[in-house]
Amino acid sequence: MTGTAVPPITPRGEEARYYERLRAHEVTYQGCADCDSVIFPLRTVCPGCGSESLEDRVSSGRGSIHSFTTQHRAGHPLLADRVPYTLVLVDLDEGFRVMADLPGVDPESVAVGQSVEAWFDDIDERLTVLRFRRAGEDS
Repeated sequence: MTGTAVPPITPRGEEARYYERLRAHEVTYQGCADCDSVIFPLRTVCPGCGSESLEDRVSSGRGSIHSFTTQHRAGHPLLADRVPYTLVLVDLDEGFRVMADLPGVDPESVAVGQSVEAWFDDIDERLTVLRFRRAGEDS
């Protein structure tokens, strides 16, 4: 990194649960027991039917690229040494989308529909970040 310290994060509510599960190397989403909706990000009420009968589920982390963009300007000083980097919007196999980066790849080689899988970058003892890699590749 560039020497810039990782800013402290203070997740609350469902966000805190999501980050705790990332620390355990799990991508968490929810399912509604009443209408069977797949829900991400985590919530307290189903956006489909209003039910509070939501259960946490763990994704396989596998999916395909729905869309992507390559950043040529860092969105934060912590990312300055990674420019250019590719952000991907991934359709996970369980039926929800998530955005993360796809580090260490030639942006010209990224395509919609490519298979990807989650990997977990333990930034420090407080923070784990969700990233993706092409299916079958090492991080």
